[in-house]
Amino acid sequence: MTHAFVFGKFLPFHQGHAALIDFARRHCDYLTVLVCASNHETLPGALRAQWIQATYAHCPEVSVQVLNYREEELPNTSVSSEAVAHVWADYFRQVVPDVSLVVTSEPYGALVAARMGIRHLDFDRARAQVPVSATAIRQDVRARWSYLPAAVQPYYRRTVAILGTESTGKTTLTEQLATHFGADFVAEAGRDLISDSTSFSRTDLLRVADEHARRIVAARATAGPLLLLDTDIHITQSYAQLTEGAYLPVPAETYARNRADLYLYLLPDVPFVQDGTRLPAAERLHLDAVHRQTLADFGIEYKEISGDWPERFRQAVTLIEKMLRAAGTL
Repeated sequence: MTHAFVFGKFLPFHQGHAALIDFARRHCDYLTVLVCASNHETLPGALRAQWIQATYAHCPEVSVQVLNYREEELPNTSVSSEAVAHVWADYFRQVVPDVSLVVTSEPYGALVAARMGIRHLDFDRARAQVPVSATAIRQDVRARWSYLPAAVQPYYRRTVAILGTESTGKTTLTEQLATHFGADFVAEAGRDLISDSTSFSRTDLLRVADEHARRIVAARATAGPLLLLDTDIHITQSYAQLTEGAYLPVPAETYARNRADLYLYLLPDVPFVQDGTRLPAAERLHLDAVHRQTLADFGIEYKEISGDWPERFRQAVTLIEKMLRAAGTL
């Protein structure tokens, strides 16, 4: 039986790493993936291991192991050096003592194998099959989004919920932002399931909550680094509070599916437009107050958006860009 191993930082795990692992799988009976996590790195090794485990959950022959190390004790360099390779090889011999093969895409792989007295296989050292590196991804996650496996994308994706009382431009702003950022968005389920805001039941609201959560899950399966939500579960809860004085019995998973990284709340400082489906204009500010109280009850912090239509768009873009920049996806 051939027990092989591959090693790397997987910072982040990407399709090039997956190609390496797949190549290694074809040349062994059992494969150990070592996630080498330095004490100077902020992204936990356990999270990186989870990404690989999720990707290879269907492969019982693949085992993922975190190798936490201190840079003061083990050299942290990708430069091919016999001295460095020997230090790491001696350490690997202790961690995976029964391996007989190491597979790498680096020139120092042969040095490690020689020191351990095992075979070495080279894989696509020129990165011709999957032309990407973890460094390149970290420099511009948005441009290289397609190289991130499905298990990794949620870590980098950011979700923005657009909230507010009636006739504040939520849908229009959501669509404008989606066009501007090239982002996916989830349309408000209430518009499709409730034709008139003055006439609906508690059952109707529960249907809206379920459908909106379903749409979010479906969107996240294919969305890029930014996902926009036109309204969310808290606004649905607010309508329940407004009409019946009590919130809906919604399961925790519904809130989890609706979770956003940024909440933008549109102030009612633009003209009210009655399209025949909305509450009377006199109820608009009351509904605004109920929305705000609901958000407070659920501990939701939000940024206010005000002004005319162009100003609302400008403010929203600025806040989203700040969030994406902090996440490394802009």
